Amino acid sequence: MAASAASHVLVVDDDPNIREVIAIALEEAGMQVTEVENGRRAVTEVGRLAPDIVIMDVGMPELDGFDACRAIRRSSAVPLLFLTARDEEVNRVVGFELGADDYVCKPFSPRELVLRVRAILDRARGGRQDDSALRAGDLVLEPLRHVCTLGGAALALTGTEFAILRAFVEARGRVLSRDQLIRAVYGSNSQMSDRTVDSHIRNIRQKAAVLGFAEVIETVHGVGLKLGPCRA
Repeated sequence: MAASAASHVLVVDDDPNIREVIAIALEEAGMQVTEVENGRRAVTEVGRLAPDIVIMDVGMPELDGFDACRAIRRSSAVPLLFLTARDEEVNRVVGFELGADDYVCKPFSPRELVLRVRAILDRARGGRQDDSALRAGDLVLEPLRHVCTLGGAALALTGTEFAILRAFVEARGRVLSRDQLIRAVYGSNSQMSDRTVDSHIRNIRQKAAVLGFAEVIETVHGVGLKLGPCRA
């Protein structure tokens, strides 16, 4: 089944014209769309509807996109794409550090947005349709269920974080450069930066540290990164 076939997208933007453009593009691609106009409603609707992905503007009244993302991440790892007029790298990095999966700047191409959404959904659902569990010590990834456990405890990951850990597990101990990680997770045509990768790595380490695996990803200085010890 294609990633978009039964996907439910929550579109969050205070501009009704932008919401309409996005909704038309996504619906033409076979997706179901729910629209809301501010971050506060977005937080409520994520809990009520459990969408497959959220597209959210950063600059909104009542609760901006960053604060809404913080609230959503307290209880949900739903894939999230930020939509913003801001193009400064610092804002993109902040978004990724909060757990965003991708960033699209306005003005945007509806076709490109649909492609980005499909790519995120593919990563969230394991990409390749292989239902075999992937293991490295006490780290277990189940791609089709998007389930990760570490030391027997659940590790809540965004789609991008899951894809990064999967790349490390499949590398079987090899060191991966940041460019290799970007290609493995985003594809060869991605414009993602090293700082973006580092934001996702930092998020994974923080989550794993809570379970007692602070060194789940190790830095090999001057070379890249590799999977660290994954045994309790």
